[in-house]
Amino acid sequence: MFSAAGGELPSSLGAGRIGIRLIHRRDARTLERLLRENRAWLSPWEATHPGGFSAVPGEVSLKPGIKRMLQQFREGRGVPFVITYDGDVVGQLSASDISRGALWSASIGYWIDSAYAGKNITPTAVALAIDYLFVTQGLHRVEICIRPENAASLRIVEKLGLRYEGRRLRYIHIDGAWRDHDSFAVTRDEVPGSMLERLRGPVAEAEATPVH
Repeated sequence: MFSAAGGELPSSLGAGRIGIRLIHRRDARTLERLLRENRAWLSPWEATHPGGFSAVPGEVSLKPGIKRMLQQFREGRGVPFVITYDGDVVGQLSASDISRGALWSASIGYWIDSAYAGKNITPTAVALAIDYLFVTQGLHRVEICIRPENAASLRIVEKLGLRYEGRRLRYIHIDGAWRDHDSFAVTRDEVPGSMLERLRGPVAEAEATPVH
């Protein structure tokens, strides 16, 4: 499959038991179930609408949202993945805000089923996504923004060696209020090999909670 920018996306990208692949509309029911089962785990990190119009994740169909994400993929504006473990869908990872022109950058956000935390799944999925964005999509820069309270997710960017760029005050509406976020980034020239190779250095001990 190809994006509008010409980057080929294999049927899946993997490292051992962990993988990422393009989301399908048939994934909707599985993701809805995971969202319902992980309400307490996910709600502190979920984006909300400042006007109070936010739908409860998992309580509405994800098919329209998946359709929009796939349209953005075809237009070259994003890449929506699911995270898999032993072939089973256990979470979601999205590369969004893909910019070309003079920027060639993207942002990454993700969430994972709490039952699969602590297995180094999320760091590996993020590494796979960054390698795809750099090598196949040809991007120059990838960014991850994390709430400063999210200590486990800060450990993710530490393990991957992303560079701290500063704090964005009241940046995104999360869990009912405007929340500060710390910005971390990496550019292609900072990764002479691959992010996956970098991650496979020290063994990761901590697993991240969702990032938005």
